[in-house]
This record gives sequence, C-alpha cells and structure tokens, in this order.
Amino acid sequence: MSLVVGLTGGIGSGKTTVADFFAGLGAAVVDTDAIAHELTSARGAAMPAIVEAFGGAVVRGDGGLDRAAMRRLCFSDPARRERLEAILHPLIRRESVARCERADRAPYVLLVVPLLVESGAYRDRVDRILLVDCDEALQIARVMARSALSEDEVRAIMATQASRAERLAAADDVLSNTGARDELRAAVLILHRRYVELGRRARPAAADGGARGVPGENQKRS
Repeated sequence: MSLVVGLTGGIGSGKTTVADFFAGLGAAVVDTDAIAHELTSARGAAMPAIVEAFGGAVVRGDGGLDRAAMRRLCFSDPARRERLEAILHPLIRRESVARCERADRAPYVLLVVPLLVESGAYRDRVDRILLVDCDEALQIARVMARSALSEDEVRAIMATQASRAERLAAADDVLSNTGARDELRAAVLILHRRYVELGRRARPAAADGGARGVPGENQKRS
C-alpha cells in the first residue's frame, strides 16, 4: 500500500480546499465525508439501517438522509449520535480501507478524516497526520458564511470535536490556513514533495513486509 497521510482539522478549517490542492498535484484522495454522503444518499448502503433505527422523519423525499433533521436529533441526544455512528462508522472504515488499497499506484494517499483525532480508529491506518489549522473565530466565521447555521449551532458542533490544542498535539505536520489562498497552495506544494519522497522510501519496506511508516519522520512542520 502507498504511504497514507491522514488529513484532519476542525469544521471550517479548510480541509476540502487543501485536499483539492493535493489532488491536483497527483495525490490519491480518499474522503471519509464523501463516503458518508454516498452511504446516506438515496439507495445508499446505510439507509435501511438508519430508517430502521430512526424512522422516516430523517429521510428526504428522494430517499436520502435528511442531514439537518438528523443533526437536530443527534445534538439533542448523545445516545442517538452514538447509534448513528455505530451504523455509519464501520461502513465508512471498510470502504476507506478498500479505496486506500486500490490506490497503490499513487505516490501517496491522502485519507481525509475530519474526526481522526477524536475517534482514534484511523490512527493505525495512517503513516502521518496532517492538520489544517486556524483559530476558532475564523472557523466560526467560515462555517456561518457557507452554511445557514447560527454561531451557537457552529459552537455546538465544535464542542463535539477535539480542541485545537489536542489536534496540534497529535499532528505530525501542520498547515496554517489563515492567510491568502496562494500561500496555502505554496505550503501544500512543499508538503506534497515531501510526501512523494517519503512514499518512495516507504515502498521498499512495504514490499519486504516491514512495518508501515518511515522511521525518524515524526517531526512537526509549520
């Protein structure tokens, strides 16, 4: 399998923009959010279990998941959120692993997991953790600008996620997304070149049955 870099960050940090930059440079991007949307679309593989667990009130007219309705249910009842996660997470993990394995010809794989730090389930599946970082005020402003959510609703979402300090402590590499788009693109290019080289160095070890990862390559970058 190719080198796998886990991309994470809080809501509104800019993960999608960063992933798009990496994809444009040739990385294979596996996005767990995109997989979740596929699973909960009309005729998605997770929908029968979701309907059985939560009823038709969380289903749109086309048969897909009404995400706003589900969000209201889950934020008011942690037990319901856990029930939804028990349905979705195993399916997402299975599909993400399969896609990473199919990307063995890519220089490396970027596995996008918004809750990578929180869940812990993906840490043994990635060789490095890349954090897209920005301050909380900027996160809130971005989410409010792109979504019809109030500041209180955004803060409620953030309260379910790891803190900025926790994400920074877990990261091997950090991309600061507080400046201009061109600055972010330039920083992505630097990391892309590094990951290509790490991927080359990791392949012989993988071919020999060695452990995943690159020894001595755990320093944080800014």
